[in-house]
Amino acid sequence: MKYKLIRLAALSGAVAVILGALGAHQLKTMLSASSLDSFDKGVKYQIYHTLLLLIMAISYKPEIEKEIKRIAILLILGISLFSFSIYLLSTQSITGFDFSFLGPITPLGGLALITAWLLLAFNAKKLFNN
Repeated sequence: MKYKLIRLAALSGAVAVILGALGAHQLKTMLSASSLDSFDKGVKYQIYHTLLLLIMAISYKPEIEKEIKRIAILLILGISLFSFSIYLLSTQSITGFDFSFLGPITPLGGLALITAWLLLAFNAKKLFNN
């Protein structure tokens, strides 16, 4: 599980860097300032939570697998729902697709991310007790 989570974090980090570069260079001239700001927020949240996922992976021990797995699932779900819905919503003016149905999905992703942080807080001693 440890190496699977490290791989997922590495892939998520790579995607965040690629999308960040896309936003900074290609999309800069194609999106409104507001849409570009939203896209950038999605990238920032993805990278922040990818780093937490990496920390969870590095902290892995078999005896705390259940706690790590819960937090990791919430982080992956949160990144997927929060950041990717923002990416699609903020680029709908150039894709030609109406992604407005994703509006309610973004807060659900945020809720998953908040829950992951709270689980980390409640399990901190168990997770990081050497």
